[in-house]
Amino acid sequence: MTYILAIDQGTTSTRAIVFDAQMKIVTSAQEEFKQHFPASGWVEHDPIDLWTTTLSTCKAAVADAGLTMGDITAIGITNQRETTLVWDRQTGEPVHNAIVWQDRRTADICRILKTEGHEPLITETTGLLLDPYFSSTKVKWILDHNEGLHARARLGQLAFGTVDSWLIWNLTGGKRHVTDATNAARTMLYDIHKGKWSSRICDLLDIPQAMLPEVLDCAADFGTTDAGIFGAEVPILGVAGDQQAATIGNACFEPGMLKSTYGTGCFALLNTGDTPVTSKNRLLTTIGYQLDGKPTYALEGAIFIAGAVVQWLRDGLGIIENASETQALAEQADKAQDLILVPAFTGLGAPYWAPDCRGAVYGLTRGSGPAEFARAALESVGFQTRDLLEAMHGDMGEGADAKLRVDGGMTASDWAMQFLADITGAPVDRPTVLESTALGVAWLAGMRAGVYPDQDGFAATWALDRTFEPKMQEPFREDKYAAWKRAVQATLSV
Repeated sequence: MTYILAIDQGTTSTRAIVFDAQMKIVTSAQEEFKQHFPASGWVEHDPIDLWTTTLSTCKAAVADAGLTMGDITAIGITNQRETTLVWDRQTGEPVHNAIVWQDRRTADICRILKTEGHEPLITETTGLLLDPYFSSTKVKWILDHNEGLHARARLGQLAFGTVDSWLIWNLTGGKRHVTDATNAARTMLYDIHKGKWSSRICDLLDIPQAMLPEVLDCAADFGTTDAGIFGAEVPILGVAGDQQAATIGNACFEPGMLKSTYGTGCFALLNTGDTPVTSKNRLLTTIGYQLDGKPTYALEGAIFIAGAVVQWLRDGLGIIENASETQALAEQADKAQDLILVPAFTGLGAPYWAPDCRGAVYGLTRGSGPAEFARAALESVGFQTRDLLEAMHGDMGEGADAKLRVDGGMTASDWAMQFLADITGAPVDRPTVLESTALGVAWLAGMRAGVYPDQDGFAATWALDRTFEPKMQEPFREDKYAAWKRAVQATLSV
């Protein structure tokens, strides 16, 4: 029997999923970990939490399947991207908490770099915009704010990595310091055209290249687990950042294919083939995946708050106990109220890129309550997705599919998916396997191991659960979207 173990290390939890020879889920385990908010707009994780939850969920998933690690053919890893870790190469000890992708503490660094005229170089080289979202300014902040770290980094004593690198380092007992091209492309240090780290940007930010991991394809030999960790040596053969892994899991292999993933944030990727398209609408040019040394590029739009807005309803406002309650509440909302929530809790992402912007609610009345807030929260995700799709169609024109493939936890809500189809005016395809992110890296690892089909064979296995067709009348749709745009502009002007 063939079994592939997928590690899905996310922003609020870690999951391990066992897939069988037919790429079906056998069992899974999930564990949440603590979020740290040391200051307004700052978000951190304890690196040890990322590692220990990975260990525990892997062991639990394998045990629940009635297997041992010796039964696992290969491991694939997908991870929250841009989250930044620096550790001591000798001891393996982190020198600082992980700075999470949502963190905005480096906004001033980005502002200075823009003022000095460096954004064109960065965008031309990396495909990214100068924003605190990406890893490079987070690395700079860690080095600048911890005495002696610059000297240690120059001596090669420190290692930088995104979460995949940190996990691989630990899984291999410190033997491998590697990453894949999709994660490298999110650091704002990687030349996506030349396929190597940019010495110019590293010098600009005073980040020694000795800190950086080796960059490999998405399907490659990333190392073998240390036998002392799981009791068996298992090859790690697939790695991709979570959004690229979801693109792969949704089999978006043809130029023009489009997917949107709804987790903590929402991320839409449009396959542009072997051509890196420069956006005119403040989208990101990135690597969608890289196989056999050949990158496939994508346009990406990032929304920082999607599923996190439902967590806010639960943890911040206390109006729900479980995320599943939001659909029933939204259905009860007063249709006469037009509450609009702009969830800029950590700034606005694409296409606005306003790191200092904060959230706002418009249209409050004395009768506004939990049901109206729940509906506004779910609608905010649909509105933000339309912002991304309009920008993508502006860049690609007829080259972009009208149909949207979706995945992630929020897609289980029929109400949210119907509103998404309604507000975008386009069909929304939900697959039978909502765990597209984990499936993507499971396929990478299994394909590399020679037990899963090739790209065409994998694409043929993609199966549709349901298509949500738009039902909203166009005048009403456009009125609602115009109200959203007014709310965003009002929020940006504060």
